Amino acid sequence: MNEKILVINPGSTSTKIAVFDAEKEVFGKILRHDAAELQKLGSIAGQKDYRRQIVSEALRENGFRLTDFAAMACRGGLVRQMPGGTYRVNDALVQDSQVGVSGQHASNLGAMIGYELERESGVPAYIVDPPVVNELSDVAKYSGHPMIERKCVFHALNQKAVARRYAASIGRPYEELNLLVCHMGGGVSVGAHVHGRVLDTEDAVSGEGPFSPERAGSLPVDGVIDLCFDGGMTKNEIKRMMTRKGGLLAYTGTNNMQELLRKAAEGDSKVQEALDAFYYQVAKEICAMSAAMKGQADQIILTGGIAHGKVVTDAITSLVDWIAPVTVYPGEDEMLALAQGVLRVLHGVEAAKEY
Repeated sequence: MNEKILVINPGSTSTKIAVFDAEKEVFGKILRHDAAELQKLGSIAGQKDYRRQIVSEALRENGFRLTDFAAMACRGGLVRQMPGGTYRVNDALVQDSQVGVSGQHASNLGAMIGYELERESGVPAYIVDPPVVNELSDVAKYSGHPMIERKCVFHALNQKAVARRYAASIGRPYEELNLLVCHMGGGVSVGAHVHGRVLDTEDAVSGEGPFSPERAGSLPVDGVIDLCFDGGMTKNEIKRMMTRKGGLLAYTGTNNMQELLRKAAEGDSKVQEALDAFYYQVAKEICAMSAAMKGQADQIILTGGIAHGKVVTDAITSLVDWIAPVTVYPGEDEMLALAQGVLRVLHGVEAAKEY
């Protein structure tokens, strides 16, 4: 059986590609793009042909043909809210990726590039667990006011991947477990994985949940309203302040976690207090999400780039291990996670979903 998977993961100024033979990566390359060149192309969708050509050239230069592959695994973007799973790229998915129905992001290019390469080669293209995965329970959909809809934009790909990884490590199906998964990177998201569904999590991009190295997280509503009307800033300036200049960056002047940990270790009490507040907010969110499983959690999983810091994971563990034992899977392996999603379809473990 051919198990060669081409993985395509577009980022803001680069496109990562990899070739997997089953779960073994046999080739990987980061194709970097000049920011000025991308700007000339206008919209995200306008970059499609440029990036597709670069991907095709890189494959040829390294001795690969599209027809070598059993399938393509493409990073999913900000399309309509959907259940988790592996989706076959189709016209509707490409159209919503181009429009950016949930926002414009480079990840929207994954389906677009995959669709063009499939038309060229006949090799099927898929996306896996995009950030707009929404499996919220009915009660979790309530925001507090009917004019404001509660949505999900979170680290679905990595959260689902590490949840499955933990389940495999103990020889049990993901669909049988209750797991609290916390991803910590530039943003933080916590998911309540109940028998294979994320029954509650946050819109981590727009501001729900704990503050992070650069995001402000959930804030007192009165303060936000006053800032909007009396702060003398534009709508975009306020959004940027909340999503790019908030959190630890706003409190300490840097979003570099290693630098903050070093300063704290050297005795900087202000930095230490800000870090303690970060640990506390993350732990509080993990505890809150345990309500989705009535407190019956089998395991807590800490993941993402920040989970490389043992000081961080030890501090959070000390606040939450009364709920369940804690496992740490540092970093995020998006390329492998994408390949694994398609392999589950090829092996018949799960059926591909239709968007």
